[in-house]
Amino acid sequence: MFDWIFYSITAYLVLAVVTLVDKYLLTNGIPQPRIYAFYVGVLGIIAIVLIPFVGFYIPNTALILLSLSAGAIYIYAIYWLYKTLKQFEASRVVPAIGALTPLFSFSLVYLLSEGQETLSLSKLFAFFLLIIGGVLITIKWKKRITAASLKFSVLTALLFSIFFVSAKYVYLQQPFWNGFIWMRMGGFLLALSFLFTSPLVRKKILQQKEYPAKETGLIFLSNQVAGAGASTLQQWAVFLAPLSCVSIINAFEGTKYAFLFIITIFLSSRFPHIIKEELSKKTIVQKLVAILLISLGLTILAL
Repeated sequence: MFDWIFYSITAYLVLAVVTLVDKYLLTNGIPQPRIYAFYVGVLGIIAIVLIPFVGFYIPNTALILLSLSAGAIYIYAIYWLYKTLKQFEASRVVPAIGALTPLFSFSLVYLLSEGQETLSLSKLFAFFLLIIGGVLITIKWKKRITAASLKFSVLTALLFSIFFVSAKYVYLQQPFWNGFIWMRMGGFLLALSFLFTSPLVRKKILQQKEYPAKETGLIFLSNQVAGAGASTLQQWAVFLAPLSCVSIINAFEGTKYAFLFIITIFLSSRFPHIIKEELSKKTIVQKLVAILLISLGLTILAL
């Protein structure tokens, strides 16, 4: 019954590792948002290799449009996420995005289902514990959110929530792999549009002359494959979960940062020459309390 919880948590564990690798690969900071979104969308078309093996078919026009739109919204959400992270400090916007995305998803599901799909009291309590824990594990109290960063965070969170809810409605009407492939096609089409609408993307993609070192390129490629696998697991969780629980999958975002904190602490203690993480006692206590709240929320859901 709760397989979707297992797949969600596994996805966020893999994403924690991907985030850690990205952190140390992106030495020059956040890449250009359109270029990153372009690569995510273009690489997503690899999903079409599954067509001969998964009973792929062409659904009705309305469902095709819904699937393509959901995939396009995902790439647009990725674009805005990286645009937000490039313009503002992560500590200012990540807590806001992490809290707003599940709240928006909850509201969208409630409105679209006309109140028929909602959470029980125990799940609602777990939902808010996960959100509070997710905010607590990412927030830095001295880094106050500004009006501009809040505006960007709201738009990013809204786009991700629309994608997740749209994806669930896609999966309610067709098998997983069929919906998954059609959504990847939508992401691919939006990514291609960047080539025609963005001179920056055309210049970087079509005139690229510098390539990363072989070892760095291999690590980057492997990390992207892992990220794609985690995204697929997350989508599988959305497919399995009840419509009312899509917002809970969004609220699991805090588990990624909990895993990231634990992995970083372990690596910095065992391999300080590779990773060195300086944390104050206050920060450690804050993150441990956050992990406790997240764990409590997960326990309530599992019971």
